[in-house]
Order: sequence, then C-alpha cells, then structure tokens
Amino acid sequence: MTKKKVAPSSFEYVEPIGDRVLVRKDEPKRETRGGIALPDAAEIPTITGRIVTISAVVEHDDELPLRQYDKILFHPKNAIPVDLEHDNQLFVVPVDDIVAVFRRETPAE
Repeated sequence: MTKKKVAPSSFEYVEPIGDRVLVRKDEPKRETRGGIALPDAAEIPTITGRIVTISAVVEHDDELPLRQYDKILFHPKNAIPVDLEHDNQLFVVPVDDIVAVFRRETPAE
C-alpha cells in the first residue's frame, strides 16, 4: 500500500477573531509633499491601511463604525503581521488600536 503525498495547502482566507480586523498596510511614503525623494532609510512610517476583513464580533457591533475596505489610521504597536504574502503588508489589528476612520461623506445626524 502506497501513501499519496499531499501537497501542503496554502491559506486563502484569514478571519480575525474577537475585536480585531485584518488590515493591508499602505505603502510607506517615499517622497515628501513637495516632491523630494527620500532615501529608504528616511522613509516616513505609515500607520494607515485598508480593512480587508472584519471579525464577526466587529461586524455585529453597532457601536463600531468599521466596514470592509475602510481606510483607517491605526497604532502599529499591537498589530500582528500575517505572513501570507511576499510583501507582508497584512496585519491583524485590535479594534482598540484603530484611532480614526477616513470617510468621504459626513455622518448623518
């Protein structure tokens, strides 16, 4: 009896658990607003990104105004890198570390 070798499966989906979201971090800025190119060592650190996936807890919490594809500003201290891509721009971020959501429309009162 021969055993078949099974190729290791790759992850295709990451679902954050609890009060967390999966964020794709924005690329670091490589030039100033005035157009001056910065060397790699002097990159301006970015802490903005887009929400890729939200956990079920966040999705069902009416007090958290977070939706998939929202652009957010987050504190990177507790962000956990997810090593699924070669550029490693995915992070699981606790909701408590999200400090702002960028919106185009004004909230309804």
